[in-house]
Amino acid sequence: MKRPHYHVYVVALDDRVWNVARFRRANPGYVLGRPFVYVGMTGLDPDLRFDKHKAGIQANRFVQDHGLHLLPALYERYNPMRYAEAQALEVELGIRLRALGYGVWQA
Repeated sequence: MKRPHYHVYVVALDDRVWNVARFRRANPGYVLGRPFVYVGMTGLDPDLRFDKHKAGIQANRFVQDHGLHLLPALYERYNPMRYAEAQALEVELGIRLRALGYGVWQA
């Protein structure tokens, strides 16, 4: 069996992302003052994946346009993991952060 090498990651987004109607519609429970974030998963190191987003390589538009930096305190304790675990945790982490009032985007 291959060793686990998948990662979940969280990117802080600039407050201007709230000006995008599509983002606002996806976050009806957003609590004023909470962070805006993108939650993703990758088979790469999260730092490398963030750099690719910013360079426009297989990028999510919100991260490319509004991504500020990674928030390792929210994800690094989980990594690395197997593919199925990363898939499930990506969704679960997004749900948890939304429940805390964060503005969240997931691809």
